[in-house]
Amino acid sequence: MNTQLLQHIKWNNDGLIAAIAQDCNSGRVLMMAWMNAESLQLSIDSGDAVYWSRSRGKLWRKGESSGNVQKIRSMALDCDGDTLLIQVEQLGGIACHTGRQSCFYRTLSEGDWKITEKVLKDPATMYQHVEKA
Repeated sequence: MNTQLLQHIKWNNDGLIAAIAQDCNSGRVLMMAWMNAESLQLSIDSGDAVYWSRSRGKLWRKGESSGNVQKIRSMALDCDGDTLLIQVEQLGGIACHTGRQSCFYRTLSEGDWKITEKVLKDPATMYQHVEKA
């Protein structure tokens, strides 16, 4: 583990840092996830985005079940040291588990959240080979 690299990060009380994934070509924000020290180091070492799943309590290799892997092109740490911006090449064009390009597909309009992006691939087909818990 690169302790010099990690010393600049302001981890939250759970030992996590917010990580924003952005499409390296279009600049579109694809998703926000969490990283711990291990997932950050694995991401740096492998070049593929690895996150920490708070709901599952384990490492989550982006695309391990959907095939929609994120290849890291660059990383930046914000001025406060508490958020990472990760420029990625989104393989398959889908970052969201709902089958959309981005997790940010609902826009505030006329006092309500309107869905503004279509489903590119049915999640049932993306995750059909994943065992049900």
